[in-house]
Amino acid sequence: MQNNPKIRVILFEDNSHLRDSLYFLVNTSKEFECIAAYPDTRQALKNIDNLKPDVIITDIEMPGMNGIDTTRLIKKEYPDMKILILTVFDDKEKIFQSLCAGGSGYLLKNSTPEQILQALSDVYKGGSPLSPSVAKLVVQFFQRTMTDTLPDDYNLTPKEKELLQCLVDGKSYKMIADAMVISVETVKTHIKNIYRKLHVNSSHEAVAKILKQRIV
Repeated sequence: MQNNPKIRVILFEDNSHLRDSLYFLVNTSKEFECIAAYPDTRQALKNIDNLKPDVIITDIEMPGMNGIDTTRLIKKEYPDMKILILTVFDDKEKIFQSLCAGGSGYLLKNSTPEQILQALSDVYKGGSPLSPSVAKLVVQFFQRTMTDTLPDDYNLTPKEKELLQCLVDGKSYKMIADAMVISVETVKTHIKNIYRKLHVNSSHEAVAKILKQRIV
């Protein structure tokens, strides 16, 4: 019996020592394999097109094009691509720029090897892992920007609102499918309809909008 194929990862990191360490970490894991590691993202779309990764890890501050702009570019061409931001920056501006650009998760570089691998797994399964300090900033942002205005429900159906609540709870697509007794493909179809109705392009933007306007 053959083992299940490993999840394919591409890494963009300009620090050669950290790049080598992450390459080794991923390739010694049971779940993943790092199929390529690059010092910049200048050929990112070409790299993705040639190698067909399942997950991308990218730093923010890099030569040429930064990780935020790269994430935005990748998500435009590959909307379903999973991207984990791995960086030293824990300021609000870069966090929200990264998430709004389409980042699937945001992890600080002081995370342990176990936390990095777990975040990769969560991202691949449709989750949105955040370092604890990052998650705290996100919560504080929502608490400060909550309004008392009546929400516009954007003509969301009860099923779509139920699914949005699952996203707020941090559930992956697989967990949502199990909870709602539907297929993962049906979850993805609902997600696309929700994005269209809310005029957003990522789960983070959707969650931010529904929490701010108290839709669910």
